[in-house]
Amino acid sequence: MDQAETVRTPSSWVVVGLDNGGTCNNATVLDATGQFLVDNLVENPSRVLDGPESAVEALAGAFANILELTSTPLSLVRAVGLDTPGPASAHGVISSKGATNFNQVSWHGFDIRGALEARLGLPVVYNNDGNAAALYAHHQHFGAAAAANSSVSAIVGTGLGGGVVEAGTVIRGAAGMAGELGHVQIPLHGVLEDDQPVPRCNCGFAGDVESVASLTGIRNNLLPYWLTRFPDHPLAKEPIATAAKALRGYGEKDDALALAVFGQQAKAIGKLFTIAANFTDPAAYFLGGGVVEAAPHFRQWFLNSVREATDLRDEQKAVATFALVPDRDMAGARGAAVAALNTVTPL
Repeated sequence: MDQAETVRTPSSWVVVGLDNGGTCNNATVLDATGQFLVDNLVENPSRVLDGPESAVEALAGAFANILELTSTPLSLVRAVGLDTPGPASAHGVISSKGATNFNQVSWHGFDIRGALEARLGLPVVYNNDGNAAALYAHHQHFGAAAAANSSVSAIVGTGLGGGVVEAGTVIRGAAGMAGELGHVQIPLHGVLEDDQPVPRCNCGFAGDVESVASLTGIRNNLLPYWLTRFPDHPLAKEPIATAAKALRGYGEKDDALALAVFGQQAKAIGKLFTIAANFTDPAAYFLGGGVVEAAPHFRQWFLNSVREATDLRDEQKAVATFALVPDRDMAGARGAAVAALNTVTPL
Protein backbone atom coordinates (compact mmCIF):
# COMPACT_ATOMS: atom_id res chain seq x y z
CA MET A 1 0.00 0.00 0.00
CA ASP A 2 1.25 3.45 -0.87
CA GLN A 3 1.72 5.54 2.24
CA ALA A 4 -0.53 8.58 2.48
CA GLU A 5 0.97 11.97 3.10
CA THR A 6 1.20 12.65 6.80
CA VAL A 7 0.84 16.43 6.36
CA ARG A 8 -2.09 17.97 4.52
CA THR A 9 -3.14 21.55 3.96
CA PRO A 10 -5.94 22.85 6.20
CA SER A 11 -8.31 22.90 3.22
CA SER A 12 -7.88 19.21 2.37
CA TRP A 13 -10.67 16.71 3.08
CA VAL A 14 -11.60 13.13 2.25
CA VAL A 15 -14.49 10.70 1.93
CA VAL A 16 -14.45 7.03 2.94
CA GLY A 17 -15.88 4.16 0.90
CA LEU A 18 -17.18 1.01 2.61
CA ASP A 19 -18.12 -2.10 0.61
CA ASN A 20 -20.17 -4.53 2.71
CA GLY A 21 -20.14 -8.20 1.74
CA GLY A 22 -21.24 -11.54 3.07
CA THR A 23 -17.92 -12.25 4.78
CA CYS A 24 -15.81 -9.07 4.60
CA ASN A 25 -15.99 -5.30 4.51
CA ASN A 26 -13.60 -3.55 2.12
CA ALA A 27 -12.65 0.07 2.81
CA THR A 28 -10.90 2.90 0.99
CA VAL A 29 -10.25 6.63 1.29
CA LEU A 30 -10.67 9.14 -1.53
CA ASP A 31 -9.32 12.67 -1.18
CA ALA A 32 -10.78 15.92 -2.49
CA THR A 33 -8.61 15.79 -5.62
CA GLY A 34 -9.97 12.37 -6.61
CA GLN A 35 -6.94 10.33 -5.48
CA PHE A 36 -7.35 7.05 -3.60
CA LEU A 37 -5.06 6.73 -0.60
CA VAL A 38 -4.89 2.93 -0.75
CA ASP A 39 -4.14 0.77 -3.77
CA ASN A 40 -5.10 -2.66 -2.46
CA LEU A 41 -7.86 -4.47 -0.61
CA VAL A 42 -8.23 -3.53 3.05
CA GLU A 43 -10.66 -6.06 4.51
CA ASN A 44 -12.25 -6.79 7.87
CA PRO A 45 -14.89 -9.38 8.84
CA SER A 46 -18.39 -8.06 8.07
CA ARG A 47 -20.26 -10.10 10.72
CA VAL A 48 -23.54 -9.82 8.80
CA LEU A 49 -24.57 -13.28 9.98
CA ASP A 50 -24.43 -12.01 13.57
CA GLY A 51 -27.25 -9.56 12.88
CA PRO A 52 -27.61 -5.81 12.22
CA GLU A 53 -26.08 -4.48 15.44
CA SER A 54 -22.87 -6.51 15.05
CA ALA A 55 -22.67 -5.75 11.34
CA VAL A 56 -22.97 -1.99 11.83
CA GLU A 57 -20.29 -2.15 14.52
CA ALA A 58 -18.07 -4.09 12.10
CA LEU A 59 -18.55 -1.35 9.49
CA ALA A 60 -17.61 1.24 12.08
CA GLY A 61 -14.50 -0.80 12.84
CA ALA A 62 -13.59 -0.93 9.14
CA PHE A 63 -14.04 2.87 8.99
CA ALA A 64 -11.73 3.43 11.97
CA ASN A 65 -9.18 0.96 10.62
CA ILE A 66 -8.88 2.62 7.21
CA LEU A 67 -8.39 6.03 8.80
CA GLU A 68 -5.60 4.63 10.93
CA LEU A 69 -3.93 2.89 7.98
CA THR A 70 -3.95 6.07 5.90
CA SER A 71 -3.03 8.43 8.77
CA THR A 72 -6.24 10.35 8.13
CA PRO A 73 -7.67 12.43 11.01
CA LEU A 74 -11.38 11.92 11.60
CA SER A 75 -11.86 15.68 11.31
CA LEU A 76 -11.02 15.53 7.58
CA VAL A 77 -13.80 13.07 6.71
CA ARG A 78 -16.74 14.85 5.08
CA ALA A 79 -18.91 11.86 4.10
CA VAL A 80 -19.01 8.07 3.89
CA GLY A 81 -20.12 5.98 0.93
CA LEU A 82 -21.69 2.59 1.70
CA ASP A 83 -22.67 -0.22 -0.62
CA THR A 84 -24.29 -3.57 0.17
CA PRO A 85 -25.86 -6.35 -1.88
CA GLY A 86 -29.53 -5.79 -2.62
CA PRO A 87 -32.37 -5.73 -2.84
CA ALA A 88 -32.64 -2.54 -0.83
CA SER A 89 -34.24 0.85 -1.31
CA ALA A 90 -32.40 3.84 -2.76
CA HIS A 91 -31.91 5.01 0.84
CA GLY A 92 -30.34 1.80 2.13
CA VAL A 93 -33.33 0.07 3.71
CA ILE A 94 -32.99 -3.69 3.26
CA SER A 95 -35.95 -5.35 1.55
CA SER A 96 -38.84 -6.33 3.80
CA LYS A 97 -38.23 -9.91 2.63
CA GLY A 98 -34.53 -9.79 3.40
CA ALA A 99 -31.72 -10.12 0.87
CA THR A 100 -28.92 -12.42 -0.21
CA ASN A 101 -26.64 -11.61 2.73
CA PHE A 102 -29.39 -10.42 5.08
CA ASN A 103 -31.77 -13.35 5.47
CA GLN A 104 -32.31 -13.18 9.24
CA VAL A 105 -35.63 -11.67 10.30
CA SER A 106 -33.81 -8.89 12.16
CA TRP A 107 -32.49 -7.64 8.80
CA HIS A 108 -35.88 -7.41 7.13
CA GLY A 109 -36.65 -3.72 6.55
CA PHE A 110 -33.49 -2.66 8.41
CA ASP A 111 -32.14 0.81 7.60
CA ILE A 112 -28.44 0.00 7.35
CA ARG A 113 -27.54 3.40 5.93
CA GLY A 114 -29.33 5.29 8.70
CA ALA A 115 -27.87 3.03 11.40
CA LEU A 116 -24.31 3.56 10.16
CA GLU A 117 -24.89 7.30 9.85
CA ALA A 118 -26.05 7.44 13.46
CA ARG A 119 -23.09 5.33 14.59
CA LEU A 120 -20.46 7.42 12.79
CA GLY A 121 -22.05 10.85 13.13
CA LEU A 122 -21.29 11.55 9.45
CA PRO A 123 -23.42 11.69 6.29
CA VAL A 124 -23.66 8.25 4.68
CA VAL A 125 -24.47 7.88 0.97
CA TYR A 126 -25.91 4.49 -0.09
CA ASN A 127 -25.76 2.41 -3.28
CA ASN A 128 -26.21 -1.27 -3.90
CA ASP A 129 -22.99 -3.08 -4.76
CA GLY A 130 -23.74 -3.40 -8.47
CA ASN A 131 -24.43 0.31 -8.80
CA ALA A 132 -21.26 1.17 -6.86
CA ALA A 133 -19.08 -0.95 -9.15
CA ALA A 134 -20.82 0.51 -12.20
CA LEU A 135 -20.23 4.05 -10.98
CA TYR A 136 -16.54 3.38 -10.36
CA ALA A 137 -16.08 1.79 -13.78
CA HIS A 138 -17.73 4.80 -15.39
CA HIS A 139 -15.67 7.43 -13.60
CA GLN A 140 -12.44 5.48 -13.96
CA HIS A 141 -12.96 5.05 -17.70
CA PHE A 142 -14.18 8.54 -18.60
CA GLY A 143 -12.29 10.59 -16.01
CA ALA A 144 -12.99 14.31 -16.39
CA ALA A 145 -15.55 13.52 -19.10
CA ALA A 146 -17.65 11.29 -16.79
CA ALA A 147 -20.47 13.82 -16.55
CA ALA A 148 -20.77 13.95 -20.34
CA ASN A 149 -21.14 10.20 -20.88
CA SER A 150 -23.38 7.22 -20.15
CA SER A 151 -22.67 3.54 -19.50
CA VAL A 152 -24.22 0.21 -18.61
CA SER A 153 -22.47 -2.39 -16.43
CA ALA A 154 -23.17 -6.07 -15.87
CA ILE A 155 -21.57 -7.54 -12.74
CA VAL A 156 -21.55 -11.35 -12.80
CA GLY A 157 -21.40 -13.05 -9.40
CA THR A 158 -23.65 -15.30 -7.36
CA GLY A 159 -26.40 -13.35 -9.10
CA LEU A 160 -26.13 -10.71 -11.79
CA GLY A 161 -25.99 -7.11 -10.63
CA GLY A 162 -25.36 -4.00 -12.60
CA GLY A 163 -25.98 -0.36 -13.03
CA VAL A 164 -27.00 2.31 -15.49
CA VAL A 165 -25.04 5.56 -15.33
CA GLU A 166 -26.25 8.66 -17.13
CA ALA A 167 -24.27 11.91 -17.14
CA GLY A 168 -21.99 10.47 -14.47
CA THR A 169 -24.83 9.65 -12.07
CA VAL A 170 -26.37 6.29 -11.19
CA ILE A 171 -30.00 5.98 -12.29
CA ARG A 172 -31.86 4.88 -9.15
CA GLY A 173 -35.53 4.84 -10.16
CA ALA A 174 -38.64 5.64 -8.13
CA ALA A 175 -38.20 2.75 -5.68
CA GLY A 176 -34.42 2.47 -5.95
CA MET A 177 -34.68 -0.67 -8.07
CA ALA A 178 -33.33 0.70 -11.37
CA GLY A 179 -30.33 -1.16 -12.72
CA GLU A 180 -31.55 -4.59 -11.54
CA LEU A 181 -30.26 -5.91 -14.85
CA GLY A 182 -30.21 -9.53 -13.75
CA HIS A 183 -33.99 -9.67 -13.84
CA VAL A 184 -34.41 -8.30 -17.35
CA GLN A 185 -35.98 -11.07 -19.41
CA ILE A 186 -34.16 -11.70 -22.67
CA PRO A 187 -34.94 -13.53 -25.93
CA LEU A 188 -33.36 -16.97 -25.64
CA HIS A 189 -33.14 -17.74 -29.34
CA GLY A 190 -29.47 -18.16 -30.15
CA VAL A 191 -28.57 -18.55 -26.46
CA LEU A 192 -29.89 -22.03 -25.62
CA GLU A 193 -29.52 -25.33 -27.43
CA ASP A 194 -32.68 -26.67 -29.10
CA ASP A 195 -33.26 -29.30 -26.38
CA GLN A 196 -32.16 -27.16 -23.44
CA PRO A 197 -34.80 -26.33 -20.78
CA VAL A 198 -35.73 -22.69 -20.29
CA PRO A 199 -33.69 -21.54 -17.26
CA ARG A 200 -35.49 -20.29 -14.18
CA CYS A 201 -34.28 -17.63 -11.75
CA ASN A 202 -34.63 -17.72 -7.97
CA CYS A 203 -36.74 -14.57 -8.29
CA GLY A 204 -39.41 -16.61 -10.08
CA PHE A 205 -38.79 -15.33 -13.60
CA ALA A 206 -38.03 -17.67 -16.48
CA GLY A 207 -35.36 -16.64 -18.96
CA ASP A 208 -33.99 -13.54 -17.27
CA VAL A 209 -30.29 -12.72 -17.55
CA GLU A 210 -29.41 -13.96 -14.05
CA SER A 211 -30.90 -17.38 -14.77
CA VAL A 212 -28.07 -17.82 -17.29
CA ALA A 213 -25.27 -15.38 -16.45
CA SER A 214 -24.52 -16.02 -12.78
CA LEU A 215 -23.02 -18.67 -10.53
CA THR A 216 -26.57 -19.57 -9.49
CA GLY A 217 -27.52 -19.92 -13.15
CA ILE A 218 -24.58 -22.26 -13.73
CA ARG A 219 -25.49 -24.40 -10.72
CA ASN A 220 -29.26 -24.54 -11.27
CA ASN A 221 -29.60 -24.45 -15.04
CA LEU A 222 -26.59 -24.57 -17.33
CA LEU A 223 -24.23 -27.10 -15.78
CA PRO A 224 -26.84 -29.83 -15.15
CA TYR A 225 -27.73 -29.65 -18.85
CA TRP A 226 -24.17 -29.61 -20.18
CA LEU A 227 -23.12 -32.51 -17.97
CA THR A 228 -25.65 -34.63 -19.88
CA ARG A 229 -23.70 -33.72 -23.02
CA PHE A 230 -20.33 -34.43 -21.35
CA PRO A 231 -21.17 -37.38 -19.05
CA ASP A 232 -17.52 -38.43 -18.66
CA HIS A 233 -16.33 -34.98 -17.57
CA PRO A 234 -14.48 -34.91 -14.20
CA LEU A 235 -17.07 -32.46 -12.82
CA ALA A 236 -19.80 -35.07 -13.28
CA LYS A 237 -18.41 -36.82 -10.18
CA GLU A 238 -18.69 -33.71 -8.00
CA PRO A 239 -21.70 -32.27 -6.15
CA ILE A 240 -23.29 -29.72 -8.45
CA ALA A 241 -22.52 -26.74 -6.18
CA THR A 242 -18.84 -27.75 -5.99
CA ALA A 243 -18.71 -28.33 -9.73
CA ALA A 244 -20.25 -24.92 -10.46
CA LYS A 245 -17.60 -23.12 -8.42
CA ALA A 246 -14.82 -25.11 -10.08
CA LEU A 247 -16.01 -24.44 -13.61
CA ARG A 248 -14.11 -21.18 -14.13
CA GLY A 249 -10.82 -22.98 -13.55
CA TYR A 250 -11.72 -25.36 -16.36
CA GLY A 251 -12.63 -22.41 -18.55
CA GLU A 252 -9.17 -20.96 -18.03
CA LYS A 253 -7.83 -24.25 -19.45
CA ASP A 254 -10.08 -24.01 -22.55
CA ASP A 255 -12.15 -26.99 -21.46
CA ALA A 256 -14.93 -27.67 -23.98
CA LEU A 257 -17.75 -28.05 -21.42
CA ALA A 258 -16.73 -24.90 -19.55
CA LEU A 259 -16.46 -22.85 -22.74
CA ALA A 260 -19.94 -24.03 -23.76
CA VAL A 261 -21.37 -22.81 -20.45
CA PHE A 262 -19.52 -19.49 -20.40
CA GLY A 263 -20.30 -18.99 -24.07
CA GLN A 264 -24.00 -19.12 -23.24
CA GLN A 265 -23.45 -16.63 -20.43
CA ALA A 266 -21.68 -14.26 -22.83
CA LYS A 267 -24.55 -14.56 -25.31
CA ALA A 268 -27.08 -13.77 -22.57
CA ILE A 269 -25.17 -10.65 -21.54
CA GLY A 270 -24.93 -9.71 -25.22
CA LYS A 271 -28.73 -9.89 -25.43
CA LEU A 272 -28.95 -7.65 -22.37
CA PHE A 273 -26.53 -5.13 -23.85
CA THR A 274 -28.51 -5.18 -27.11
CA ILE A 275 -31.60 -4.14 -25.15
CA ALA A 276 -29.53 -1.42 -23.46
CA ALA A 277 -28.31 -0.21 -26.86
CA ASN A 278 -31.88 0.37 -27.96
CA PHE A 279 -33.03 1.77 -24.63
CA THR A 280 -30.25 4.07 -23.41
CA ASP A 281 -27.63 3.91 -26.23
CA PRO A 282 -24.69 4.09 -23.79
CA ALA A 283 -21.18 5.16 -24.69
CA ALA A 284 -19.66 2.22 -22.81
CA TYR A 285 -20.55 -1.32 -21.79
CA PHE A 286 -18.70 -2.64 -18.74
CA LEU A 287 -18.34 -6.22 -17.56
CA GLY A 288 -17.37 -7.10 -13.99
CA GLY A 289 -17.57 -9.76 -11.32
CA GLY A 290 -15.90 -13.13 -11.02
CA VAL A 291 -14.99 -13.40 -14.68
CA VAL A 292 -12.83 -10.27 -14.36
CA GLU A 293 -10.80 -12.06 -11.69
CA ALA A 294 -10.00 -14.94 -14.07
CA ALA A 295 -6.81 -15.49 -16.08
CA PRO A 296 -6.22 -12.62 -18.55
CA HIS A 297 -6.70 -14.70 -21.71
CA PHE A 298 -10.00 -16.09 -20.43
CA ARG A 299 -11.49 -12.79 -19.36
CA GLN A 300 -10.51 -11.25 -22.71
CA TRP A 301 -12.16 -14.17 -24.52
CA PHE A 302 -15.31 -13.65 -22.44
CA LEU A 303 -15.38 -9.89 -23.09
CA ASN A 304 -14.86 -10.48 -26.82
CA SER A 305 -17.68 -13.03 -26.78
CA VAL A 306 -20.02 -10.53 -25.11
CA ARG A 307 -19.09 -7.89 -27.68
CA GLU A 308 -19.75 -10.28 -30.57
CA ALA A 309 -23.14 -11.19 -29.09
CA THR A 310 -24.19 -7.54 -28.72
CA ASP A 311 -26.12 -6.40 -31.80
CA LEU A 312 -25.24 -2.75 -32.39
CA ARG A 313 -25.96 -0.52 -35.35
CA ASP A 314 -22.96 0.67 -37.35
CA GLU A 315 -23.33 4.16 -35.87
CA GLN A 316 -23.21 2.71 -32.36
CA LYS A 317 -20.24 0.46 -33.13
CA ALA A 318 -18.29 3.54 -34.17
CA VAL A 319 -18.62 5.21 -30.78
CA ALA A 320 -19.25 2.46 -28.17
CA THR A 321 -16.60 0.95 -25.91
CA PHE A 322 -16.55 -2.49 -24.29
CA ALA A 323 -14.31 -2.83 -21.24
CA LEU A 324 -13.79 -4.74 -18.01
CA VAL A 325 -14.59 -3.12 -14.67
CA PRO A 326 -11.16 -2.09 -13.32
CA ASP A 327 -9.60 -2.95 -9.97
CA ARG A 328 -11.77 -6.02 -9.46
CA ASP A 329 -12.56 -6.50 -5.76
CA MET A 330 -11.86 -2.84 -4.97
CA ALA A 331 -14.49 -1.52 -7.39
CA GLY A 332 -17.35 -1.56 -4.87
CA ALA A 333 -15.62 0.42 -2.14
CA ARG A 334 -14.15 2.83 -4.69
CA GLY A 335 -17.53 3.36 -6.30
CA ALA A 336 -19.10 3.98 -2.90
CA ALA A 337 -16.42 6.59 -2.25
CA VAL A 338 -17.02 8.26 -5.63
CA ALA A 339 -20.75 8.47 -4.83
CA ALA A 340 -19.93 10.13 -1.50
CA LEU A 341 -17.48 12.54 -3.14
CA ASN A 342 -20.15 13.61 -5.61
CA THR A 343 -22.41 14.74 -2.75
CA VAL A 344 -19.85 16.94 -1.02
CA THR A 345 -19.89 20.67 -1.72
CA PRO A 346 -16.39 22.14 -1.37
CA LEU A 347 -16.13 24.75 1.35
